[in-house]
Amino acid sequence: MQAKKKQGFFSFFFEKDNILPIITAIAAGLYPLLFYYTNNYKLINSWGHFGYFVSLFILAPIAIFFIANKLSKVTSLHVVRPFVLPFLNFLFFLFFLNIALYAGFSWLRSFIVFGIALLLAFLLRKQLKKIIVFQFILAVIGVFTLTPVVVKQLNYSKEWMKQPDGIENAAFKKKPNIYFIQPDGYVNFSELKRGNYKIENTAFESFLKENNFQTYPDFRSNYAATLPSNSATFMMKHHYYNNGSNFTETIDARNVIITDNSVLQVLKHNNYRTFFLTEQPYFLINKPKLGYDFCNFSTKEISFVTTGIGNPRNIIQPFKDYLKAYPEGPNFFFVEIFNPGHIINRDVDSKGIAGEREHYNESLKEANKKLTELTETILKNDPEALIVIMADHGGFVGMKSIVDSYTKSTDPDFVHSIFSTILAIHWPNGEKPQFDNKLKTSVNLFRILISYLSENPLYLANLQPDKSYIIIYFDAPTGIYEYLDGDGNVVFKKY
Repeated sequence: MQAKKKQGFFSFFFEKDNILPIITAIAAGLYPLLFYYTNNYKLINSWGHFGYFVSLFILAPIAIFFIANKLSKVTSLHVVRPFVLPFLNFLFFLFFLNIALYAGFSWLRSFIVFGIALLLAFLLRKQLKKIIVFQFILAVIGVFTLTPVVVKQLNYSKEWMKQPDGIENAAFKKKPNIYFIQPDGYVNFSELKRGNYKIENTAFESFLKENNFQTYPDFRSNYAATLPSNSATFMMKHHYYNNGSNFTETIDARNVIITDNSVLQVLKHNNYRTFFLTEQPYFLINKPKLGYDFCNFSTKEISFVTTGIGNPRNIIQPFKDYLKAYPEGPNFFFVEIFNPGHIINRDVDSKGIAGEREHYNESLKEANKKLTELTETILKNDPEALIVIMADHGGFVGMKSIVDSYTKSTDPDFVHSIFSTILAIHWPNGEKPQFDNKLKTSVNLFRILISYLSENPLYLANLQPDKSYIIIYFDAPTGIYEYLDGDGNVVFKKY
């Protein structure tokens, strides 16, 4: 009598007809899910995102695979039955990886994935069990890759947010409406005239002077990207990238900017009504709780799978509507404009140094149009407004792509292209404070404004160092470096 052949652990599941489609579905979605979380955790760190992605990557495939497997048992479909699960496994695995890599959907990429899945199903259908085992091995590796990302988030310290004084409870002696307008990547007028830029911008500079704006030459940001720069600005504190390894995404930055920060606290303490208007939902993609009273985006309308960058939404009309609806202040407006922006992110998409400079120049003209209309609208309705136009970082002009900024450089034009930012302020009644000469970097902007509004110069005792920092990956040990000292000189000191 022939002995029974022993079944391995995986074989036990594979030979169960109702279990196989479930295992095949989980194998197709698990590694892409872990991969997506590892690479995008700071964008999707909410329970709502977790439920959505588990449903998308795991639960939906289980249902589809199970139903498709049942339907394939129909006599008329018996020819395709051996191909059904292999095809679905390859299709979903590659489709999910596509989503994970690009954080979005593309019909072209989807058609390519469909074709590849068909080919692989035809060639490798008999190897399905081995492929599933391989996918689960990838998932195990994915767990080890994701774990330190999650641990870092869980161990994230909010100690850096604590203020050394009572500035969050500052009492304003004057309460003008405040308009904080941020044109992404708009470098200082002083930098536009030199270095890698040499761009003619006289008309807009003259427009601001004619409307009693004070401009601040050589003003700069403290950080190299939108999120770290804004989180430091609104907390009025340095975070040093939270000792992280990515200078574009810092831990909890969106929650700091949108949900709660020292600036919002002092504004609410002084009974300001707060508005956030933006052309793109970039600050909202992790669906943070809204700390502003009004916003032109609802988090419900923002996709779970998105980079937050797409077709810009017009903000001029909503801005005018808010001004009309709430004429009585005090009001605070944070208006985000995504022009002129910066050069392209990746070398593969670059138009070259000259081409990227030209693109920046054209986008600068568009920024000027928007800023002019916003400013004219404000001054027409609110001539004694406190208007602040300040960018988040520089335009990176002079580089082929943003990737170039990851490499160590001691070229002043290169470094200032990263950090140089416009600062122009319309002071109510043209009365600027005597200490406005302390306006050098963005981290101290609001501390200086609060000192002005509260008429309490004691808050100036705790200004942060006017230093600029970046994360370097190449031509030096990977890490956080001081790139500009307090006087704006190029240095290269490991933090």
